[in-house]
Amino acid sequence: MTDAGAPPLPPDSADAPAKPYRVLARKYRPSSFADLIGQEAVVRTVSNAFETGRIPQAWILTGVRGVGKTTTARILARALNYELPDGSVKGPTIHMPVLGTHCQAIMESRHMDILEMDAASHTGVDDVRQINDSVRYAPASARYKVYIIDEVHMLSTAAFNAFLKTLEEPPEHAKFVFATTEIRKVPVTVLSRCQRFDLRRVEADVLMKHLAGIATKEGVTIEPEALGIIARAAEGSVRDSLSLLDQAIAHSAGEVRADDVRQMLGLADRTRVIDLFHHLASGDIAAAFKEFREQYDVGADPVVVLSDLAEFVNFVTRVKVVPATADNVAFSETERLRARDFATKLSMRVLSRMWQMLLKGIAETQGATRPAAAAEMVLVRIAYAADLPTPDEAIRMIDQNGGGAPVVTNGGGRSAPAPSMSAAAPPVMSSAPIQAPRAQGPTLAAVGGGMRPQAMASQPSPASQDQPALRLASFQELVALAGKNRDLITKSALEMDVRLVRFEEGRLEIALERTAQRSLVSDLGRKLEDWTGRRWTVIVSNEQGQPTLREQNLRAKNEREAAAEADPRVQEILARFPGTKVVEVRRLAPEPPESDASPVEPPDESDSDEDF
Repeated sequence: MTDAGAPPLPPDSADAPAKPYRVLARKYRPSSFADLIGQEAVVRTVSNAFETGRIPQAWILTGVRGVGKTTTARILARALNYELPDGSVKGPTIHMPVLGTHCQAIMESRHMDILEMDAASHTGVDDVRQINDSVRYAPASARYKVYIIDEVHMLSTAAFNAFLKTLEEPPEHAKFVFATTEIRKVPVTVLSRCQRFDLRRVEADVLMKHLAGIATKEGVTIEPEALGIIARAAEGSVRDSLSLLDQAIAHSAGEVRADDVRQMLGLADRTRVIDLFHHLASGDIAAAFKEFREQYDVGADPVVVLSDLAEFVNFVTRVKVVPATADNVAFSETERLRARDFATKLSMRVLSRMWQMLLKGIAETQGATRPAAAAEMVLVRIAYAADLPTPDEAIRMIDQNGGGAPVVTNGGGRSAPAPSMSAAAPPVMSSAPIQAPRAQGPTLAAVGGGMRPQAMASQPSPASQDQPALRLASFQELVALAGKNRDLITKSALEMDVRLVRFEEGRLEIALERTAQRSLVSDLGRKLEDWTGRRWTVIVSNEQGQPTLREQNLRAKNEREAAAEADPRVQEILARFPGTKVVEVRRLAPEPPESDASPVEPPDESDSDEDF
């Protein structure tokens, strides 16, 4: 009991009833076409239809979950029945600056002339028969009767057939709006009677701006990188992104940081995933194992690590094909910068093979009894087989080796014994073999498009311990050595970022381009010591030095093309076919001299005229 003369309690008093919490996905549900994000094509089509009076009798909205199909259907119903109390609006319009007479009831799904039906729970012909019976009666208070049927593909075949006549010739006061995630399950007879709208996935950068605005309204501080993680995890679904943001706010209990979101979603650190990608591309399987185990020990799921790795491979590939992809703000600055670097240094063949092996490896890891061990074997497969020659390259190498199968042996000086996958054409190196200071791994031979083990030596032979260290005579041999050891990143850096000043045995003096990595000099000294078995001194000079190997190759290519264009025969062809230009100049290998002792091969019967 309270005193009769006591003042009333303020609304925010502890005794006042608290309003129930509304999740962000419901609290910020769009109520007009202006609030829809990422669906400009739908808004433009509906706007033109309303302005010209070309309003169809039925719409069907399709798209993935959470892009706004049901919300768009309610906005359509509101626009069809928009009226103001003063009667100033005479017909359907998409311009709804204030709430009209029927707007609040329509958006809350309680208007008697706007009937919503969930086809997932009302699939029978009796449910459709009720609609057919009620559609004949005029609306009670609104301008149109609007029937919103969600998940319409769940209706039975008999229900669809019962709908056809009403859908084709409905009364003037009735409109139908269908929504579905499985447009292919809707009969063509129904689709032909509807105007179709495909609601697209919302781009990650658009989602980030939308989430940032909602976080500001909620008074929540959130890191831009965390917004990018949530936007990518939502996969274009606005509802999913708002649900994840709601969860992240509750999880962080304050400022929402990227690390908190990763922990909440069970994702691996993107920077560490990029480091893992770097180790795999460099062929350093020991470092890749260590990085993967560290991520696994802190709780990262092996399948998630491989999935994130595959996503980054896809991102690097897209940056290589379309460099403007690296400007997507949904990715962090570190991801964009390092993706540009990898895209310039790794070939499309290496990236595509990494992608293929990751796709297969993710499925294997998901079904394995020991996912961590299965993921490690996937990493081994990527590091050792990503740069294997393609079948046509293997055939070419066999032909160059005189018909013998190219033998692929382990490259010495690595952190772990690894079979070298360089098995390429004759290298531009001295004939001295590369000797491994560690135990010799299995020797593999490429036979019939696969790798077959030939021998296994568990202990190094005495002869291998007495052989001298590898000597390099030129900078070109050093670049070829990096390629032979499958260190594609170092090989690309030597070709693109290094200008040679002086080269001596055990001493390398270079100048660096601005694009060179800071750790290139220290890494190069360490790797040269591992590869050659002796110490090397790498010095960065202030001299200009020679042009990079890439610039030299480009200059030589231009000179060959200029010489070819100066040829009178080429000029005659260019003059006869306007618009023709010299694209590439190749030097054909001389044909081997014919030997009288060589046996004459019989003609191939498959090429005889009898087969044609």
